[in-house]
Amino acid sequence: MNSHSAPIQIALVEDHAELRESWAQVINRAPGFRCTGTYATGEAALTALPTLRPAVVLMDLNLPGISGVECTARLKAALPKMQILVLTVYGETDRIFDALRAGASGYMLKRTTPQELLAAVQEVVAGGAPMSPEIARKVVESFRRISPVPRGENELTPREREVLSLLSEGLTDKEIADRVSVSYETVRSHMKHIYDKLHVHSRTEAVVRFLSSEGAGAVTQRQTR
Repeated sequence: MNSHSAPIQIALVEDHAELRESWAQVINRAPGFRCTGTYATGEAALTALPTLRPAVVLMDLNLPGISGVECTARLKAALPKMQILVLTVYGETDRIFDALRAGASGYMLKRTTPQELLAAVQEVVAGGAPMSPEIARKVVESFRRISPVPRGENELTPREREVLSLLSEGLTDKEIADRVSVSYETVRSHMKHIYDKLHVHSRTEAVVRFLSSEGAGAVTQRQTR
């Protein structure tokens, strides 16, 4: 990251005080990142974040009062450009799926290393959809059990399938545009059509549908490296 660029503003929503403060220290000690606030409840986050408008929110799912899923949904409704990265434990697959539908952009395990967490923050800011490999596999398995591939999957054009395939590799919209030699706006148009045909609302949900329909047992190269 360019040391002269503005730091990425990050807020934490986590009810475990020790973990919350540990993450805040990791963020503030890392060049190019700044923790703008920490919150023990979704209610506190919903009060403060519309004013602070951080670029990324690290969201716990198990919160007292309103859940992390509900907090995610409300924040995305109020601030659509805010990126929400869920930090979860391995067994919360159903809640992860709910958070995905609510608009979360990525899902990392709480045991992830500080370096992996900061890399995920950078990726989500760049337009990616970071997921811990274990979480990606569990979400795909859950998706296969509870949701058949929609008919729209068969209606995708070859170029839309190509864009979706590159998206599943973790590429951003700009990287996809460069790879297939089209404009950024064209990729965004393809993404809109993909969302409409697959009846999804986020990049991650589109990737999950693609992985489940392709029978992809391996997580993307970027995730497994």
